[in-house]
Amino acid sequence: MYNLQAEGIRDNHFTELDLQFARFLARVSGDASPELLFAAALVSNARGRGNICVDLTSDIDNKGAPFAAAALMTVLAKSPAVGRPGDYRPLVLDGSRLYLYRYWEYEDVLAAELKSRASLVSTPDRGTLRERVSRLFPRGSVGQKQAAVIAALRNFAVISGGPGTGKTSTVARIIALLNEQAGPGKALRCALAAPTGKAAARLQESMRSEIGTIDCPESVRSAIPVESSTVHRLLGWRPGGFRYNRNNKLDLDALVIDEASMIDLALLSRLVQALPENCRLILLGDRDQLASVEAGAVLGDICGRAGHGYSRELLRYFREIIGEGKGGGKGAPGPPVRDCIAVLTESFRFGPASPIGNLSRALNSGDAPGALAACETGVGANWVDLPDFRKIAAELRGPVLDSFGPVMKASGPAEALQKMNGFRVLCAVREGFFGVRRINEKVKEILRAEGLITYEGRFYKGCPVMVTSNNYSLNLYNGDIGIIWPDPDNRGQLRAFFQAAGEMRSLPLFSLPEHEVVYAMTVHKSQGSEFDRVLFILPDLDTPLLTRELVYTAVTRAREEITVWGKKEILAAAISRRIERSSGLREALWGNGRESLPSFPK
Repeated sequence: MYNLQAEGIRDNHFTELDLQFARFLARVSGDASPELLFAAALVSNARGRGNICVDLTSDIDNKGAPFAAAALMTVLAKSPAVGRPGDYRPLVLDGSRLYLYRYWEYEDVLAAELKSRASLVSTPDRGTLRERVSRLFPRGSVGQKQAAVIAALRNFAVISGGPGTGKTSTVARIIALLNEQAGPGKALRCALAAPTGKAAARLQESMRSEIGTIDCPESVRSAIPVESSTVHRLLGWRPGGFRYNRNNKLDLDALVIDEASMIDLALLSRLVQALPENCRLILLGDRDQLASVEAGAVLGDICGRAGHGYSRELLRYFREIIGEGKGGGKGAPGPPVRDCIAVLTESFRFGPASPIGNLSRALNSGDAPGALAACETGVGANWVDLPDFRKIAAELRGPVLDSFGPVMKASGPAEALQKMNGFRVLCAVREGFFGVRRINEKVKEILRAEGLITYEGRFYKGCPVMVTSNNYSLNLYNGDIGIIWPDPDNRGQLRAFFQAAGEMRSLPLFSLPEHEVVYAMTVHKSQGSEFDRVLFILPDLDTPLLTRELVYTAVTRAREEITVWGKKEILAAAISRRIERSSGLREALWGNGRESLPSFPK
């Protein structure tokens, strides 16, 4: 048989799973050609790295592969294992993109659903809409008001913005607007959800704090949802699939999904299939953040490239409803999705003089010197040259004792969790001298040397833990953070305490789902969280995992102060590197820019 292991793409060798999949496909299809074996292993490997597909033109010809792209596609087109779009075959060749069938279907269904919703245009009375937007957004930014107009007109809307740009405030008022738009006595059936339990809890808390500030009738206020759930719980996850699907739709008029950058292609595709045709879908997120851990970069693909520009029709609406509009191009025809996206750029947290704000803006623009200059202000943003690995404990001692010392001296678990959320160490990688595992061990050594923690076994008072897998029976989800603390009601026995929606709950240690110690956490795991102060540690060696999006996500987890440990050349390399995941979703939604827009009401 063809020696796949000898033909791995340079710097991208196949895993045993890739090889086994290729051999399995050759066996069941009766095609053991070198081209099919190689292509099958390649598409499996790409999926494992977060890609939806393989673009054979760019991923083959430029990487020293054993076959030219054109020749490979010619052979694959004749293979019984490979079909065209719509064919039920293990692999699908769509132009130059090669997919696993399941992921081609996820992408195809999602694109069709979003395009359909983006094309549905409502016709609210303009005078009434003008009054409602003015009343509901008395101090709102132009971007927030534009988001409200888009959500009033379309069945699909995306609101993207960095921390502090008012996404939750905007969507709470949009829900009020849509309820008023529905008419008296017609409260919308609306739900709130997020990809993780942690993000769902934060959305719920934000909505509860926001709802009392909205200028609307009490009947409208009471129709605004405050309870939030994970997307999996919303869809009714159970072994073997979801309760709600294309054949059993959710009973909803509107759905808001927060932290949409974290949602993967498969989950979003299943979600939209479970929505009724006329259900409004609103995605909140930050398109500049890290993409999902699973396959796809869905929010980025939906948002397209920056500066897409709105249509003339929508800009006219903006001017009539809010008196101004921004984000217009030359008014050339374009796809419907471009009029569904609102980007919030005005930060109510990080103003023009904010070091964190300046740093995040420099990162988004790819300005490495500007990012380093923002880090070196010494007020709000700090740069520290990466210490020698043998001196990590000495360098960590100050921030660890200042931040985690008060946690160990807290009066109870609630206070301990509050103080724990004031500071966090974020690492770019899991392994290595500057990875999560090593840093967590160093923190424990420092605290133990100071007599702040004592332990003989696995658990001890003050140990922070993060759940790493969903447990629906316990209502604990991946990313939830708790603390080990003596239970005064149970003779001081150690239990795990978690806080959600203002309520403290505890459970026996033997009931804890999969978890890990979390003085330090990876940047990926920090998504959906915010801390007063963050220490972000870059590794001592460059790696493809270091990207502009990762650094930006780490920096924007800090509300008040960010400190970066690193090497300047590694920071610059990370800022120059973007996440690039192969998929056809962006092209399916945005096309070549010549698709005509649906007509707006005159």
